[in-house]
Amino acid sequence: MSTTATLATLSDSDRLADPNWWRQASVYQIYPRSFSDSNGDGLGDIKGITAKVPYLKSLGIDAVWLSPFYPSALADGGYDVDDYRDVDPKLGTLEDFDEMAAALHAAGIKLIADIVPNHSSDRHEWFREALASPKGSAARDRYIFRDGKGPNGEFPPSDWDSVFGGSAWERITEPDGTPGQWYMHIFAKEQPDLNWANREIRDDFLKTLRFWSDRGVDGFRVDVAHALTKDLTEPLLSKLELSAANTGTDGFNDGSHPFWDRDEVHEVYAEWREVFNEYNPPRTAVAEAWVHATRRARYASPEGLGQAFNFDLLQADFDAEEFKEIITRNLAEAAATGASSTWVFSNHDVVRHATRYGLPKGTKGTKGTPAKGQDGKAWLLAGGPKADLDVELGERRARAATLLMLAVPGSAYLYQGEELGLQEVAEIPESERQDPSFFRNRGVEVGRDGCRVPLPWKVEGTSFGFGDGRAHLPQPDWFSKHAVEAQEGTEGSTLELYRTALKLRRELQAAEELEWIETGNPEVLHFSRPGGWHSVTNFGDTAVELPAGTVLVSSAPLDGGKLPANTTVWLR
Repeated sequence: MSTTATLATLSDSDRLADPNWWRQASVYQIYPRSFSDSNGDGLGDIKGITAKVPYLKSLGIDAVWLSPFYPSALADGGYDVDDYRDVDPKLGTLEDFDEMAAALHAAGIKLIADIVPNHSSDRHEWFREALASPKGSAARDRYIFRDGKGPNGEFPPSDWDSVFGGSAWERITEPDGTPGQWYMHIFAKEQPDLNWANREIRDDFLKTLRFWSDRGVDGFRVDVAHALTKDLTEPLLSKLELSAANTGTDGFNDGSHPFWDRDEVHEVYAEWREVFNEYNPPRTAVAEAWVHATRRARYASPEGLGQAFNFDLLQADFDAEEFKEIITRNLAEAAATGASSTWVFSNHDVVRHATRYGLPKGTKGTKGTPAKGQDGKAWLLAGGPKADLDVELGERRARAATLLMLAVPGSAYLYQGEELGLQEVAEIPESERQDPSFFRNRGVEVGRDGCRVPLPWKVEGTSFGFGDGRAHLPQPDWFSKHAVEAQEGTEGSTLELYRTALKLRRELQAAEELEWIETGNPEVLHFSRPGGWHSVTNFGDTAVELPAGTVLVSSAPLDGGKLPANTTVWLR
């Protein structure tokens, strides 16, 4: 079935059966430990999600993306996986998972599971076996072990850095108690990288994909999709040599970097696609691949994962010209490859966009350079003084940007709490922080806890209705006014704006194209979609004339025939 306006009239069951459901889906990301706590232990869980399915249905989303729910020591918020085919006992059981999947499907909502293929946790049975096995064993070959440099192997095999700071290599103690080999970890030392040159690894992940697909998972979000395959041919290049080759570790390279965005990774995803296509409708996937736009298409190809995250708008300033260029370029890229565009402003790894858009002009990044997209990390490191944050401006711009995003062709990815207009929580004491990036890069990296604070459901209560007890991360008093209870049925609230927009988005959905309409004002973006409806956004600081037409929804109250500053309106 093609993605046309008839999607609006499909029943929940027909929509679930549509093989193209993902192309213009509204996907809601749930960070399970911070969504809803069903047993009062302070940690969100699977049953908590199931209990909130009516809320998710009322929101009008098409799918839920579930961040990792696997057994984990939480060295990296659940992205350190102990067992890929189980549920963390602190979050529930496989039976609880099955009940949640059934409840979501009964509500017409698809389920996307996070999968973490680059690394396991150091508690995974494979890694424990590797530590107990000798050098050169089959158990060690599942990971990336190397001898160290120096007379006694006391130096790491290369000077590569971990994303979380420090060396990308960790030395082990051999079974006989002597200092031994080193293993590679691009991220935390508790996350040893798997060896994707090993056929056993590839086959086991195919088994995992089938395990969850058979339990009702409709698709997968692939963590660090550009980092699986590696070329560790000796001698290993130094950081200086990598820099000279213009293949920096930010993933923006030409495929020749030893471990970022190598061409061989697409051999893995071609096998995954064969598994996805065994199901009816085929399972979907979206790559988290921080790669150059020219290399994104291979991840999103129909022969591969089918879709790849586009973080361009997330990284952009609130600027009409920049938004237009990004949207135009990405839609053209999608059309040329047969993929579908993706759009996102907030997720579990970045400062919430309602805060980013309210930061003072000239806010710096973490290393003293201007922060593209006003990432706000330096602001947070300084304690996030409220006096420096224009909360009202941030909220207006966030609402306007989101309404524009929901009008653009492609998939829209929403992060839990943004529908409540939540700001980043800056005031988290060091003693209560959890993110390893904060502790490993003290004074440089503030960590991601501020966007992972548990949601407020009620105006009052120990954890604002998140659960019966205290939340695992501290919630500020100002959460009260953002609670679901405070916004439910309240005209003009951010929650009701999202509900209205998501409902209209489904009703108005049509071919994946738009037409730009000249406004004569560089601060105003105007485009039309098939079916005769329009989106108009005023990025400027003053009101402008509102085009003629029936107003369907507006991100802020209109002023007669004027479109206020920092406002998006849909017209027909």
